[in-house]
Amino acid sequence: MPKFDTSVQELKYRVLREVAALTKEDKLTEHMLELPEKIIPGPEPTTRCCIYKERAIVQQRVQMAIGGHEDVKTEVEVLPIACDECPVSQVEVGNACRGCLAHRCAHACPKDAISFENHKATIDHSKCIACGRCVAACPYSAITKNTRPCERACKPGAIKMDENKKAHINEEKCVSCGACVYQCPFGAIVDKSYITHVVKLLNAAKKGGNPVYAVIAPSISGQFEGVTTEQVVGGMKAMGFHNVIEAALGADIVAYLEAQELKEKGFLTSSCCPAFVTYIHKNFPGMVDKISHNLSPMAMIAKLIKKAHPEAEIIFVGPCVAKKGEVKLEKVAPYVRYSITFEELQAMFDAYDIDLKNTEPDMLNNASYFGRIFARSGGLGDAVVEALKEQDEKSEKASDFKLNAVVCNGLEECKVALLKANKGLLQGNFIEGMACEQGCIGGPGCLTHGPKEKAEVDKYGRMAKEQRLDTAMVIYDMLVDE
Repeated sequence: MPKFDTSVQELKYRVLREVAALTKEDKLTEHMLELPEKIIPGPEPTTRCCIYKERAIVQQRVQMAIGGHEDVKTEVEVLPIACDECPVSQVEVGNACRGCLAHRCAHACPKDAISFENHKATIDHSKCIACGRCVAACPYSAITKNTRPCERACKPGAIKMDENKKAHINEEKCVSCGACVYQCPFGAIVDKSYITHVVKLLNAAKKGGNPVYAVIAPSISGQFEGVTTEQVVGGMKAMGFHNVIEAALGADIVAYLEAQELKEKGFLTSSCCPAFVTYIHKNFPGMVDKISHNLSPMAMIAKLIKKAHPEAEIIFVGPCVAKKGEVKLEKVAPYVRYSITFEELQAMFDAYDIDLKNTEPDMLNNASYFGRIFARSGGLGDAVVEALKEQDEKSEKASDFKLNAVVCNGLEECKVALLKANKGLLQGNFIEGMACEQGCIGGPGCLTHGPKEKAEVDKYGRMAKEQRLDTAMVIYDMLVDE
């Protein structure tokens, strides 16, 4: 079994692997109800109060592994039965309270929720609005505000407790970034999986159906411990993928086109991160016209594949939960059928009994250095600089346009930049927005979530065969009507 960061991630993998294996054999419907007992054999519980609850949670995870609930519009859902362990009260008084005479906490409270018993502050939670003013006022740091991990992780503020003290996702605010999925310590929030849909396409292809192409994100580098990227590609082809192509090739094209668009319009926000784009639509509707009109790298390269091979079924593989929603958009759906994560790809390898360490490697080398560094924060900005340089080289008159990129590492930084831009205060002409910290290499669908080194991403980029963006534009110009 692969090594994961957490036991929650391991349980998710086990469910996905079993579901994929049954789908491959066309036995999912027949044996699906047996999975909870197979995954949680018992007889003693290992993580919850009883084995029956553990199995009930697995059953809900199986539902998510086959696509979740269609009536839920977000790509993440709460498993109610699994969400019951986090503290309910947000603001608490600890033992450090000295019962001081100043009573700064009580004076700071706008709702008179603080009183004193036996010279110690107490909080009436029926009045408390968890504003945190008492926390800031206490000279002993005796008052703490306990925010649920999912709420803390959700930068758009889409997660709150419902009347039953369970986590509730506000679909109007959620951008499906997936941060809550990894941060929930009890695995109560799960992203929908389309792994069964992908396996069925592979089964159909083996019987003479449409060939299945994989578009793989540049953050693939280093995801699978102890094997090369070429071995991962070989493993995917052994599963039945007809071809594996880098999304980085689409990134080359997007960077080139966004540079042209930026020069024409004078100000842009990037269109590569679907969670960032959704965040603008939901929180800054007046700036929607500033989003680059170009497709994301995933959709761009898929469009080229479909142009050359109209019969192709295209699957995106990457670290991103929000991509699962992007492929449903009207402008993307004609090109990409489904999106799966690196977690799901690992589950598929094991469902197909593919040992990557013993797999014949296959090449993945059809993009440039600049397309590959899209995987990390700042990579898009660097690529646009290169695109502007290459365009000047081809022009009879060099442009005096200069890129002033604002690199946003995570949604909090995106929010600050967008607020400034909305008020005309931003010192920049291009917002590179990444919902995940560190960029795509920090995505929730990664196999590991430790710190990633920018240098490692750049090293993988330097292994690319192509060194210029305009090489990709030759392919683009041949296949896409202007």
